[in-house]
Amino acid sequence: MKQSKEDILPVGKLPMDLLDHLLKQIPRNDPDVLVGPGVGVDATVLRLGSKTIILKTDPITFTTKDLANYLIAVNSNDIACMGGIPRYLLVSLLLPEAKTTYSMAEGIFKEIIIACKEYGISLVGGHTEITHGIDRPIAAGFMVGYSPSGKIVRTSGAKPGDVLLLSKGIPIEALSILAREKAGLLKLDGPTLTKARDLVKNPGISVLRDARIALENGEVTAMHDPTEGGIATGLLEIARACGYGLEVYMDKIPIIEHAEDILGQFNMDPLGAISSGALIVCCSSESASDILDAWQAASIKGSIIGYVRSDKKCILHRDGKELNLPEFPRDEITKAFTSHKTEIPPHQP
Repeated sequence: MKQSKEDILPVGKLPMDLLDHLLKQIPRNDPDVLVGPGVGVDATVLRLGSKTIILKTDPITFTTKDLANYLIAVNSNDIACMGGIPRYLLVSLLLPEAKTTYSMAEGIFKEIIIACKEYGISLVGGHTEITHGIDRPIAAGFMVGYSPSGKIVRTSGAKPGDVLLLSKGIPIEALSILAREKAGLLKLDGPTLTKARDLVKNPGISVLRDARIALENGEVTAMHDPTEGGIATGLLEIARACGYGLEVYMDKIPIIEHAEDILGQFNMDPLGAISSGALIVCCSSESASDILDAWQAASIKGSIIGYVRSDKKCILHRDGKELNLPEFPRDEITKAFTSHKTEIPPHQP
């Protein structure tokens, strides 16, 4: 059914067609903007004299647990996917009215400082205030990075014949969120529940090492981290950006242990659940084995999940059938909240 312009949109990313329409209205007349806004393009690249600078902004709106880790990981991941190295962070921190204490503010600042140190990021400024109309802390990061070689990896760079690689597995972030927020509905023993909660740290939601190792060991044409909307959305964004189709094999996509036990409780498809921590890499067929070997040497699991087609069809081989790669109007994780009549937590773009 075709939507009216007055229909209320659901929580989550804007529909891909709407976002594409909006982004195409932005003027593009500055020659120093090497990579501007676009679907599947999560960071901006500028030329400043002889330097190639990468800029990224992302808010954390869906959780207060591990806020600092999320803040730095989601912003630095997108710089890494452009082939860059993240260096500097500014934070706009909005704290809830009638709930903020000295200890809360101090605790969040301490967590951000510690996380920056762990990632090798310099915290260089920002803004902090107590804000009317919110019920939890919200942090928006603005991160600055650079390309040491001046070379930029673009989502649009994928080309026919390229191999699709995936690091780690899916959906790391969704499983961790559900184990934390919906533990009472999950039929998991204590150790399993703890392991699921800790997925945000082990294997973690950062793809900095995954991206750097891939770049150093193969001919990488595009990279993308599948966040909200899951790996299916991430793959479709690559296809939209490069203008070609994809061939994807469901049985080649690594699914994290106990995913069926957790997602099945809410009838979720792992392809559409937020999957920060995994990295999609498009590379030449000659480079695939070298990247996989290098990942393995670094204790990062890697898999070949498909390839780039010469046409525009996005095909998924699943259960013996050849299907269209599914589109998810909103992240599958929201089913866990709507089905039990509790408030849906907003997600970052």
